Amino acid sequence: MLALVPNSLAAATVRRAVQRAAARGLVPLRRLLAPRCVVCDLDDGDPLCPGCAQDYFSAGTCRCAVCALRLPSSAQPGDRCGRCLREPPHFDATVVLADYAPPVDRMIAALKFGGRLPLAAAFGTLLARAAQPLLGGASAICPVPLAFERHAERGFNQAHEIARRVTAICGRPLRAEILLRTRHTAAQMDLALAERRRNVRGAFVARDELAAAHMVVIDDVMTSGATLDEIAAALKRAGAARVTNLVVARTP
Repeated sequence: MLALVPNSLAAATVRRAVQRAAARGLVPLRRLLAPRCVVCDLDDGDPLCPGCAQDYFSAGTCRCAVCALRLPSSAQPGDRCGRCLREPPHFDATVVLADYAPPVDRMIAALKFGGRLPLAAAFGTLLARAAQPLLGGASAICPVPLAFERHAERGFNQAHEIARRVTAICGRPLRAEILLRTRHTAAQMDLALAERRRNVRGAFVARDELAAAHMVVIDDVMTSGATLDEIAAALKRAGAARVTNLVVARTP
């Protein structure tokens, strides 16, 4: 997993591990059997070691309360970005772990395209911890559905794998069947904002009555928010009262 982190940070992580090993001398068997950090694989992790958690997923970034866009450091909790004030989206809140930037972007790529499913479990654990105050009142959790073609290529839906760990921790029901993607869409990352909105318009429907429900939607990356906005609109048409997004990474 060291290929996921920059060389300088990887070297620092290695030095820390070597120093700790030298100080410990012989390593007890229980340490050898302890879970390892899914990022560096050099120290005990639950699911990340303290060093990697601090380096890549530390809290404290000021973000929009609705779409989680990074805000100036002078922002206060509950503040919204200009776009959410001008054009409020259909979703009500978003929790993210980090910016979509190195090395987190490479971790997500390793999950999506390399099939490193332990990263999905790690992301799900971190999201469940970050969103703990919100999850207690959630009615159900649903992952963003993957297009059939992409699911066939990868063999799994990364959002569903992340959602499985979130539900295992918080105890709320996983309802992956609620959201249906009605058609294949082009990759959002290749499109401008207006094109992204047109690309996903009408692409999702909710297949159940959700009267007054608080739905939690899981995804790996949020860029413009167009996909999550369309999903929230579909859920609210079905009766949901509140929609909260849990996302691993947000583009800065």
